Amino acid sequence: MRKCLLLILIFGLILTNQVKAQKQFTVSGYVKDAKSGEDLFAANVYIKELLKGTTTNVYGFYSLSTDPGTYTIVYSYLGTTEVEKIITLDKDFTLNIELSENEVITAEVMVTGRKADRNIEDAQTSVIELEMKTVKELPALLGEADIFRTLQLKPGVASAGEGNSGLYVRGGGPSQNLVLLDNATVYNPGHLLGFFSVFNADAIKSSTLIKGGIPAEYGGRISSVLDMTMREGNMKEYEFEGGIGAISSRITAQGPIIKDKAAFIVSGRFTYLSFLLNPILERQENPVSIPWFFDVNAKMNFKMGEKDRLFISSYFGRDRFSFSSGGDGGLSFELPYGNATTSVRWNHQFNGKLFMNNTFVFNDYVSKISAGFQENSFELNSGIRDFGLKGSLEFFPRITNKFKAGYEYVFHQFTPYIFEANIQDEAFTSEIDVKYGHEFALFIQDEIDITTWLKINAGLRGSLYASTGPNERVYFNGAVPVDTVQKGAFDSYATYFGAEPRLNARFKIDDKTSVKVGANLNYQYIHSVSQSTTTLPTDLWVTSTDIVKPEIGAQVSLGLFRNFKNNMFEMSIEGYYKKLWNQIEYGDQPVVSANEEIEDQFVFGEGQAYGAEFYAAKVLGKITGWVGYTLAWTNRSFPDIDNGKTFYNRYDRRHDLSVVFQYDINDRWNLNATFVYGSGQTTTPVVNRYLISGEIVNEYGDRNSFRLPAYHRMDIGASYILKDNGKRYSDLNFSVYNLYSRQNPYFIFDDVNFSDNGDIAIQARQVSLFPILPTITWNFKY
Repeated sequence: MRKCLLLILIFGLILTNQVKAQKQFTVSGYVKDAKSGEDLFAANVYIKELLKGTTTNVYGFYSLSTDPGTYTIVYSYLGTTEVEKIITLDKDFTLNIELSENEVITAEVMVTGRKADRNIEDAQTSVIELEMKTVKELPALLGEADIFRTLQLKPGVASAGEGNSGLYVRGGGPSQNLVLLDNATVYNPGHLLGFFSVFNADAIKSSTLIKGGIPAEYGGRISSVLDMTMREGNMKEYEFEGGIGAISSRITAQGPIIKDKAAFIVSGRFTYLSFLLNPILERQENPVSIPWFFDVNAKMNFKMGEKDRLFISSYFGRDRFSFSSGGDGGLSFELPYGNATTSVRWNHQFNGKLFMNNTFVFNDYVSKISAGFQENSFELNSGIRDFGLKGSLEFFPRITNKFKAGYEYVFHQFTPYIFEANIQDEAFTSEIDVKYGHEFALFIQDEIDITTWLKINAGLRGSLYASTGPNERVYFNGAVPVDTVQKGAFDSYATYFGAEPRLNARFKIDDKTSVKVGANLNYQYIHSVSQSTTTLPTDLWVTSTDIVKPEIGAQVSLGLFRNFKNNMFEMSIEGYYKKLWNQIEYGDQPVVSANEEIEDQFVFGEGQAYGAEFYAAKVLGKITGWVGYTLAWTNRSFPDIDNGKTFYNRYDRRHDLSVVFQYDINDRWNLNATFVYGSGQTTTPVVNRYLISGEIVNEYGDRNSFRLPAYHRMDIGASYILKDNGKRYSDLNFSVYNLYSRQNPYFIFDDVNFSDNGDIAIQARQVSLFPILPTITWNFKY
């Protein structure tokens, strides 16, 4: 209640400021790339005389309102020539700007697209803005440039270990991250069982990860937000680019549908290692096929006038893994899964101060396991499908003020584990119905410069969730059904409401130093529960019900930000504390029958995460890079696990260190290297073994009370530009993964051996995945 009153007071101060303001005029418009016509997101626009300005939104739109007068407006963006316009502001008018590529690159070139001191000036705390240029240059596993793996090199973001691209942000799990692609949710962001992310860097324009102080416009998850926007397509001319790597190739085509009015982009990626090796592997006695994947990103955008734009974007990706043995009638196994998303967005500019955006979204994630042996077959299907509408209004009353309000509605359709089997010519099927959920939210947020030293971004989100029919729910007492409840389409099993206040504040000490505070309360109404340390294709998404309560997360963070030597160096120290309620885990021995609700196997508890993040970066010059270190604790407690004893959960990483180095030797050569170190994963140890009736029975210790050996690895890489004449470009990217061939633990198993005299020898053995792996990739563009 006190948080809500604080927000009302803040909004009152904002409105009082507005009343006092004199008559002002507005200059607004779009900032675009001169070569492609694409909107430039986060381009810098400021008034030189006032030393105040703004950045463009994701659609390239900006708005500046101030007192009448003559001003110099400066427009800038990464790698472009700065543009200055002298205007006389005595009325509202539109000024669209195109920025051209800067062909003269100096030693002081920035490696990021944002304003040099934006980390000091912005109110938003705990944010990572990732440039695709950095993603493509750093050494990568098997040459696959990966957005998630690059984010793992930042403080506060950990991986689950070897060969895993999942994001574990400040003690949260992968399913607690809101992953958006053009406003559509991506439920499983992993290819090849989590080894790579599903996002093709060639198709992505911007990527922003918010670790704390989550703005009110985002909701539905309690850990973090990863908001990615696809490229829009070249409105001027046709372009083709792509690459050929060790395990996959990619191709992107873009160009105008109607020059300067409509454009398209199509980007595809597929693996071919399976096509080369599977014919050989199939000749083996027990063949295991190489998994394969493909994904396609497509987008079109249309200018329907000076004030209206329409965007249609889509993603489709599939993975497949299979195994067979013994020929016809032998054991066979197949695991296909994948995501599909579609977004249709319309934005409209009412005037220079008011901007609207509406989006229809569709998401579909499906997973299937099928197996067979002799005359028997088995199939398990699951998934989640969404239909949604989102809308927002952005209001720019003054140069120091941005107001945003909006709504969101999502209709969820959950497919539980639907079981079908044919055993000895007898058919079996589960009788669990599809689940439905309705999620609705309203939000308001305002960012305002209260004084020269205080900037606030405050917001409030109200969320409502209803778990509904039409379906039937069977309640069990143990394995015995005791009640059956039927609900219609508008009947609710449970309804929940959440008031979610959000706050970010920046206190500016001087031009080089600021202190930031962030706080947020989030509700999560849909859940994914896993027994593994990564997001697997078979993990099931479930709705909140009368049994499964919404997850709740509250976080506060405090950070010191400091720049040195004309913004050449950046430094930050952030501390955070996160409290979690209604956390969900499987019980110690979950066994689900074909017709039993999976939520009956869940246990519920609480958790907390806290730590400190240290970051130092050099962002100017031929040598750039960063060092990030995180000291963190993450624990959980469940009354039904270990008698309620608190334990470190699977995401706990006490120490996490990353070092990134990049060196532009000359116009053709670039060298780069990364080093990572992380505390080992937690696991539950075996403390005693007994031989009972000829069977080995294990006695386990406390949950996650043992930690595997630490993980560390060094990668190096280099890029060499073969050709760059303005129309054609090509380069070679060399990378060496795991330079000193560290045998990092993937998992540990017990190797049991029986001797002839009846003795039993049990030895723990470590399984490691990747030794040193050199790769080469050819990239091209014309």
